[in-house]
Amino acid sequence: MSKKTPSGRTKGADAMAALQAANEELRAKLTDIQIELQQEKNKVSKLEREKSQEVRHEQHKSAVVVTELKAKLHEEKVRELHGVRETLLRQHESELLRVIKIKDGEIQRLQALVNALRDGSADKVKTALMAEAREEARRGFDLERTRLQQEISELKGVKRQMEEALNVAVQADKTKAAEIRSVYHLHQEEIGRIKKECEREIRRLVQQLDEKDARRFQLKIAELSSIIRKLEDRNALLSEERNELLKRLREAESQYKPLLDKNRRLSRKNEELAHAFRRMENKLRFVTQENIEMREKVGTLRRPSSLNDLDQSQEEREIEFLRLQVLEQQNIIDDLSKERDMLLRYRRQDPIRRRRSFKACKPVVETFYGYDEEGSIDSDGSSISYHTDRTPCTPDDDLEEGMLKEETELRFRQLTMEYQALQRAYALLQEQVGGTFDAEKEVKTREQLQLELNRYQTRIADLERVLSQQGQDVKWIEDKQALYQRNQELVEKLKHMETEEVRLKLEIQDAKDQNELLEFRILELEERERRSPGMNFQNIHFIEGMSPLQVYCEAEGVTDIIITDLMKKLDILGDNANLSNEEQVAIIHARTVLTLSEKWLEQVEVTKSAIQQKMMDIESEKELFSKQKGYLDEELDYRKQSMDQANKVNGSQSQIHIYLIKPCFLFLFLFFSLAFILWS
Repeated sequence: MSKKTPSGRTKGADAMAALQAANEELRAKLTDIQIELQQEKNKVSKLEREKSQEVRHEQHKSAVVVTELKAKLHEEKVRELHGVRETLLRQHESELLRVIKIKDGEIQRLQALVNALRDGSADKVKTALMAEAREEARRGFDLERTRLQQEISELKGVKRQMEEALNVAVQADKTKAAEIRSVYHLHQEEIGRIKKECEREIRRLVQQLDEKDARRFQLKIAELSSIIRKLEDRNALLSEERNELLKRLREAESQYKPLLDKNRRLSRKNEELAHAFRRMENKLRFVTQENIEMREKVGTLRRPSSLNDLDQSQEEREIEFLRLQVLEQQNIIDDLSKERDMLLRYRRQDPIRRRRSFKACKPVVETFYGYDEEGSIDSDGSSISYHTDRTPCTPDDDLEEGMLKEETELRFRQLTMEYQALQRAYALLQEQVGGTFDAEKEVKTREQLQLELNRYQTRIADLERVLSQQGQDVKWIEDKQALYQRNQELVEKLKHMETEEVRLKLEIQDAKDQNELLEFRILELEERERRSPGMNFQNIHFIEGMSPLQVYCEAEGVTDIIITDLMKKLDILGDNANLSNEEQVAIIHARTVLTLSEKWLEQVEVTKSAIQQKMMDIESEKELFSKQKGYLDEELDYRKQSMDQANKVNGSQSQIHIYLIKPCFLFLFLFFSLAFILWS
């Protein structure tokens, strides 16, 4: 792994720009092909849906025709029954009139017989009455028998006619059902043929797409092979520049040795100043306490009322002495407060400078795809200090020698790899620029780099001073605060998600209530249609707790209500010319309610799916937050322990840390210089 500056990383990333662009083009083409395939699939599915809809429409038409035929047959039967009923009523009325006339004649005859009986004897009357009664009964029985025989013959004729009409209707229904069955089979065959054609077309399209993908991938492989050859040429060119950079690095290391000694002396001086600052703080605290005590003592002193001049003069001298002592200590307190303010101001400015320097000196790691900014094992900064803080303390000389050997070996490997990469980048830049060289620009860039070197040296001194004064406490405290803040954010987010969950549950309940209200309105409209006086429907008794729609669905084996089918049926009912105005208005109202209910149901389904997805996301995020909270708690405990260990680290480790930082700054300076030269 090698380190790069931000500008060097961007320059290295430009070397792979062609590969990434080609990859993006291939991805874009692949997405276009996938979109085309999806469009073709959508077209095929649309054709299948259209065919199925046509078949369903034909089936609905046939069902409507069958229902119309059944209705017509029922109406014809009802008309015939009404006609037979009227004829029978007329015959019965005529028969009643005839019987009434006969009874009137009989009453008159009996009245005459009664009058005759009054004049004749009783025996003759009895015999005559018996004979007449027998004759009358026989005539009445004969008449009734003939009438009943005639009615039976008429009813048999009517029955034969009704049976013939029923046979004709049944035969017509059978022929119509056979026609519908044949049409259904034809439609099924047509659907199967369309499916087979669509499958063949899909296979052909997939084969064409595979062939196109193969050709595109072959072209892409050829392009990538050419790019790899170009990159190999760049590597060969950059290896030469790597050697020159190694020479410059050795010269810079020889120049940095006196700076290292100076940094050690400055670090010791910083430690001495820190100890002096602590002593001054303690002294200031002690002096302020004494000042407060003396002020209290002066306040409690009272002037005696005695006339003894000796005691009065002695008290005045003591008061004067105390005033002088208070003034002296006040001056000392002012001086110490000024020094403390200066040191506090300096401490406030040091972390800002350190953060800026750390931001400017972020390490860069070379990967296969480019340069990445991340910390490695041999990188500078806090990572080395953290690893060294956890290891047991070793003697300064042995530790420095081992670290120097490992550092030199790692630096040599890294520099060789980075030198080759720089040679390749330099060759590429020379090809792009055209190989021009400007001496004035070279001088300006060198002066600018020299100024940057001086600025970085001062920044290194500031960083070393800050590290020697504060150590690693600030970094640990910042990490602790960041972890605590992250934990608080996660807790707040969890509370927000819980409130969102409650709100979504309320929305789901409202949607369910609205859905039930719409179903109730639909059932009311169906009940109103069923009870309308203009419609000649049969009154059907339904079970309690079940609606007519549910009974129909159970009878037909339908589990889902298709609103489009209901709309079609309403259209068929609306086309009926026998409906009254109120019934047509009711059908229009039912159609509007169905359209509104369809929209509401779609919205409810969408909101239901969205709410279910949100609930799943909330549950997953809740689990993730709980896991992250546990991890953060463990990390916080670990950081606390490591911070306690870091406070016990000796000054030798801080010096080693400073010594490891300096080669990184030198390396960054060299990369900045090379980047500015190549960019110019």
